[in-house]
Amino acid sequence: MVPSLQGKVSDEEWETRVNLAACYHLVAHYGMSDLVFTHISARVPGSDHHFLINPYGLFFDEITASSLVKVDIDGNVLDDTPFIINPAGYTIHSAIHAAREDVGCVLHTHTTAGMAVAAQKQGLLPISQHSMMFYGRLAYHGYEGIALDLDERERLVRDMGDSIAMILRNHGLLTVGATASEAFRRIFYLEKSCESQIKALAGDSELILPSREVCEHAASQFKISASQSGLEWPGLLRILDRKGANYRD
Repeated sequence: MVPSLQGKVSDEEWETRVNLAACYHLVAHYGMSDLVFTHISARVPGSDHHFLINPYGLFFDEITASSLVKVDIDGNVLDDTPFIINPAGYTIHSAIHAAREDVGCVLHTHTTAGMAVAAQKQGLLPISQHSMMFYGRLAYHGYEGIALDLDERERLVRDMGDSIAMILRNHGLLTVGATASEAFRRIFYLEKSCESQIKALAGDSELILPSREVCEHAASQFKISASQSGLEWPGLLRILDRKGANYRD
């Protein structure tokens, strides 16, 4: 049991905590978690690069708004908490939060389909409508081992650029968003894109690749429809509420 922080932090921080905790539960609900590993972080509104990240050792469907750990950009824990954080998570997330002021949430997974595509030389192919969301907006970062070396942050940021998502070679997937809902929406569809690619390649049949012009057109359509991003978030929260999830605690 973790004492509630509601009323002890700003309303803006509490809302961010609730949405981030919900994001953890949703990643678990859709089978995208990896025991206690991988991580999702959210920038604390109005702070000097402070962000929230998971308490290392809790499963994703155990995480609550109050158990999330607040750290600064140097990895110092800012709250009185019995939990520690994942050092690899700090390396990846601190790099992006420090470099991208437009990013409010960073979401990283190790799914089977994501790791499979991360191991394929050609990367993500534009063979499904879902994958068109990432056409020309997806970055790649080469594998350097477990992300414990802080000097990797410079190369992570360089490779990420202004992309909305990144495939970590031989590792997994990463998406960013202005909000937790946007980052989740992107990981949901990036995961679907990887799943469909693995199944299509397993079919041992020639693939249809749309023209570059069509791919760019579809990507621009997704960019225009980004204003509707978040429409599904209340429904996703209702799924968790029907399950009795304690993410709001």
